[in-house]
Amino acid sequence: MSLSLRSEDRGVAIPDSIPNDLITEIFLRLPAKSVARFRCVSKQWRSMSHLPYFTELFLTRSRSRPRLLFALQRGYPCDWSFFSSPQLQNPYDCKVSVGFHMKLPREMCTERFCGPVSGLIYFCIREVSQKRDKDAVHVFYNPRTRQYAQFYELKTDFSESFLGFDPIDKQFKFLSMSRLYCNDKMDQRILTLGTLSRWRKIQCPCPLSEVVCINGVMYYSAEVSERSFAIVCFDLRSEKYKIIEAKLYLQGLFNYKGKLGRIKLKDVKGGNTLALHVKVLEDVQKEIWSKNVYTLPENAPVERRNVNIAGVTATGEIVLSEKYTSSERFYVFYFNPERNTFQRVEIQGFGRYYHQGPAHSVSVFVDQVVLSEASVKGKRVWY
Repeated sequence: MSLSLRSEDRGVAIPDSIPNDLITEIFLRLPAKSVARFRCVSKQWRSMSHLPYFTELFLTRSRSRPRLLFALQRGYPCDWSFFSSPQLQNPYDCKVSVGFHMKLPREMCTERFCGPVSGLIYFCIREVSQKRDKDAVHVFYNPRTRQYAQFYELKTDFSESFLGFDPIDKQFKFLSMSRLYCNDKMDQRILTLGTLSRWRKIQCPCPLSEVVCINGVMYYSAEVSERSFAIVCFDLRSEKYKIIEAKLYLQGLFNYKGKLGRIKLKDVKGGNTLALHVKVLEDVQKEIWSKNVYTLPENAPVERRNVNIAGVTATGEIVLSEKYTSSERFYVFYFNPERNTFQRVEIQGFGRYYHQGPAHSVSVFVDQVVLSEASVKGKRVWY
């Protein structure tokens, strides 16, 4: 029997439980970190947050809250700290504060990053000792909920590892592919995370560049024969690949509004400003690329040697970031090619964690989150 409270003034029965639709609406207004925490309150709340319709609704709300992710490196063994901040929403905002996420132990050296892939970041860390390097630890981190899963048993010696996501089957897949001395005899494998499946052998060209995962396809540059380069399109669902010929080895690959893009910085006008050379793969099957050149304003406070291309937002803004920070100010820059607008934003908050010392290397990632739910070794990870 359900209990109810009765108002003495009006004689209105008030239910002792909160309606499910009201709980859902409350959850939709919360950040992902809070939703993950409240799932521990009851089985009902946990099951509600796992429903597909809730995931889709939360995605709609989350698209208005994309973030920038920052990884700061200092010294060796590598001292790594992780932060995030909202992406530019108001064109009149010129300052934004970062939120601190975590700091890796100083004895742990980070070997590689991959991501964001559907909101998750993969990085490989290894404990550095005086005797030898210990086994690598593979970490899958969700910066929105600040949850992570880690593995020790993924053996990827003499290879590079990459994370991809299949949006149809909602599965993360982990690729281990050799980067050096690649030939037909090299061992290349793929593993579906969160399942009981084992490593499976695959055949595909070895990556020479960063790997970009877009709509279930992993793109990267590869040398398919001696001095012959190509773009490899590896479909995560079929685990087969397609080759797109390229005259040169292509770096600077990004997710450009759901398509593969390549962006290169060049000095123009005697070095007084920069030009962004943008190529977008408009049709994968027909191998059709579009090409555009965008010139930044002459008064734009950026120098090619001091900035990196961080990525592209879901709305098509190209994000540049400074390479280093110290106790001085740190900036990111947003360029909108369609509107020809340029905005500098000061990132505040690093100084609270690094008060003095040399400059720190900064890696900036643009989060184009696709909210869903999948499991990594049996653990559900929101992203």
